[in-house]
Amino acid sequence: MRFRFRPAPRGAHFFELFTESAAHLRTGADLLARILGADLPNRARLAARLNDVEHAADEAAHQVYTALARTFVTPFDRDDMYSLAAALDDCMDAMDEAGELIVLYELGTLPAGVSEQVAVLRQCAELTYEAMPRLRSFDGLQAYWIEINRLENQADRVYRRVLADLVNDADDAITVIKVKGVVDALEEAADFFERLANRVQTIVLKES
Repeated sequence: MRFRFRPAPRGAHFFELFTESAAHLRTGADLLARILGADLPNRARLAARLNDVEHAADEAAHQVYTALARTFVTPFDRDDMYSLAAALDDCMDAMDEAGELIVLYELGTLPAGVSEQVAVLRQCAELTYEAMPRLRSFDGLQAYWIEINRLENQADRVYRRVLADLVNDADDAITVIKVKGVVDALEEAADFFERLANRVQTIVLKES
């Protein structure tokens, strides 16, 4: 796919805010991985930090909404920019939910597949962080959404395997319910990263 050259758009602060939001995603995914490897007391501390990051991501999204309300000429379609900010926030919310559930349910050792899910989210977060500044020129973004789609498919396979192992091997129905809540939240996060990439693709195709 070939895109025509686009001059640097107005409203550079929007791109800075989108990049800030993506930085929160990267930090959040890293904290989620640390939660998995921590003991119960440290998990609570790390989950509290993850929640702080989620609040910071909320604030970044609200800054975008406020800037959109106050800006007459935006770099690209106003509704698309609003949807992009919301999609970034959705990814953070799902990761925060997963971290909180791990602590609230007082889960000990989690299935190995949960670590695989989080590893996929860390890759998605890193790719998203690298992609957001490219909204200025759209350079290299096609590779971004293609790779996110591949990772989401990988996340789906891991999710199905974790659920199958959980149901087949677990003796305690309550534990099954608790762990399923966590893996569901992680799967939702992967879905949200794909929706975010789809938003970026829509923007590029409309504006190129």
